[in-house]
Amino acid sequence: QAWAARELEGQWRKDQILEAYLNTVPFRGEIVGIDALSRSLFGKAPHGLDAREAALAAALVRAPNAKPALVAQRGCELLRGMQPGSRPDCLSLEAFANAALSRRDWPASDGIAPHLARRLVRQQPEPTAELRTSLRAPLQRFALTTLQRHLRELRGRNVEDGAIVVLDNASGEVLAWVGSSGDALSRASEVDGVLAQRQPGSTLKPFLYAQAIAQRRLTAASLLDDSSAQINTAGGLYIPQNYDRHFKGLVSVRSALAASLNVPAVRTLVMVGPEAFARQLRASGIQLRENGDYYGYSLALGSSEVSLLQLTNAYRTLANGGRFSEAGEGLPRTAAPPFAQAIDTRASFIVGDILHDANARAPTFGLDSVLATRFWTAVKTGTSKD
Repeated sequence: QAWAARELEGQWRKDQILEAYLNTVPFRGEIVGIDALSRSLFGKAPHGLDAREAALAAALVRAPNAKPALVAQRGCELLRGMQPGSRPDCLSLEAFANAALSRRDWPASDGIAPHLARRLVRQQPEPTAELRTSLRAPLQRFALTTLQRHLRELRGRNVEDGAIVVLDNASGEVLAWVGSSGDALSRASEVDGVLAQRQPGSTLKPFLYAQAIAQRRLTAASLLDDSSAQINTAGGLYIPQNYDRHFKGLVSVRSALAASLNVPAVRTLVMVGPEAFARQLRASGIQLRENGDYYGYSLALGSSEVSLLQLTNAYRTLANGGRFSEAGEGLPRTAAPPFAQAIDTRASFIVGDILHDANARAPTFGLDSVLATRFWTAVKTGTSKD
């Protein structure tokens, strides 16, 4: 063991040794590693733990099967050491430890798809004893628990709620519909985030570049100028900025889209025209409230408001080679929906290939990010105002 320890010390840094240890240390029962402990006891990933939760996790390393009172006592000592001069509330920590250590799993609340259920019931002309939906129960539960876990991790960063919708690419049937995280986490749980109008941010960029490529104004290898721009509009100068407030100079269309650079997208919209782009969005199923000229060049950055359902269905259009069909209403479909060609097939393929390219998105997201999956996936993020 001493020889192995010397070898380890010679090749690894202290933080690497600690990380490896925390990933393999056994905890209560069959829980192995800090990630499994964090998700089982606190319903979040380790990076989302607060000081109180981290202190309990650290106390469990020493004695995984200790009684909650002893775990809380050791956790309290750790908190004092982490925050000299503070007086942690050890009684509340013991109560918290009792609740956490008795928890086995986050139970699913009654009604895992309340927003869609109420909507479908209201649409029925006559009450029925049974109403079947197109939802897949395991996927619906997975989507709900995943959303709740992420919100717990982001607590303290002004993220208050979220929504998820999953569509079958071929049929357009709704497979999962999570309108909010539920009463336990949301302060507006009755609001259906799938249908609420929100700014889509950069998620509209793929449709803009697809249109420019289809019109042969650009190719994936064309160079765009990512530098400070001042564009004259009827309302004055429009000066777009990148998310990181830095410019990259000349970049390819592939890099501009994958890395989600704002200024090249605005320059592309100047070529295409706001109203022409608005028509492209409508053909893809995104129904804007105003015409393209109302939004102007900021439309490239998602200044309009759309619903998550329409946006998801528009991405389904890209997945189907540019062919659009209406998304399902939540009920099983008996026949395949009629398709209409909304985006050039070749342009859709190129955009999908760009959104899959991990190297092209590296300047913004890095090579090791949550967007890099183990299977072929075309991914796009979007950041709304505030």
